[in-house]
Amino acid sequence: MNLELQICLAVLLDLIFGDPRWFPHPVKFMGRLAMALEAPARRAVRNPRAAGIMVATAVILATAAVALAVLEAARYAHPRVADAVSVVLIYTGIAARDLVDHSRAVWHALSEQNLEFARKKVGMICGRDTASLDEAGIARATVESVAENLVDGVTAPLFFAAVAGPVGMMVYKAVSTLDSTFGYKNERYIEFGWASARVDDVLAFIPARLTALCVPLGALLLRERPLGALRIFLRDRGKHPSPNAGQSEAAVAGALGVQLGGPSVYGGVTTHKPTLGDPVELLGGAHIRRANTLMLVTAGLVVAALLATRIVVGSIR
Repeated sequence: MNLELQICLAVLLDLIFGDPRWFPHPVKFMGRLAMALEAPARRAVRNPRAAGIMVATAVILATAAVALAVLEAARYAHPRVADAVSVVLIYTGIAARDLVDHSRAVWHALSEQNLEFARKKVGMICGRDTASLDEAGIARATVESVAENLVDGVTAPLFFAAVAGPVGMMVYKAVSTLDSTFGYKNERYIEFGWASARVDDVLAFIPARLTALCVPLGALLLRERPLGALRIFLRDRGKHPSPNAGQSEAAVAGALGVQLGGPSVYGGVTTHKPTLGDPVELLGGAHIRRANTLMLVTAGLVVAALLATRIVVGSIR
């Protein structure tokens, strides 16, 4: 089975099953390994940046080694077993269905005017304090999470699966998990998490921009605002503190005609993020549903572009 078919089957599995809670997801083990290594590394190396580099290196190498070992064992058993394992590994790196399910739960709560439940649900997909959010604030937090995780949870893993197969995808997920675990700009992790954040920035650089460039086409297919998506992407993508998150967030904001960013509360402290997009429309629950649809269509376009590129390159060889 070629890699193109493996990727298609993995995407199909994600759309059908999502991330079952009973499934032993590799990302959970990556996160646990990273957290388990933090304290020993800090004790062994006084320099927190050096300790963080050591932990990041260990987690990435361990992930690659385990993935390679599992695939080699599967190949030893039977080529078809190896194909199945490859599909499952790629499937575990995709989070499109899970992202839709979580954000749809927020939308349902808002449609029933249950702000308390909506705040609880949006708190499961974003890191900000949600207790005081109104409907517009809840919708903004959800749309921002969908736009950012379109890259982190969907297109970037698929990009590395297309470039370097299941092992490449698993390595990217390890890097992404390290960034989620240590990549905070607070006193504890500003130095220790430096390597985790920087490696994630480097690896997501191309996928983030490829994804953002597909958003206007997705907006065109959905009769949203394709020109607005392109205009806001070009204008606002550099405003975000993250060199990659702003790419897709700006494009999605322009496509939906909304303004993202602005004040957010983290741990009781208000942070003022640069705004992305223009407030053509007042943010509400309906924008969550539209953002989900745009996310899925954009992801499909990215997959099509990746597979087409692989086929063309393969034919040239």
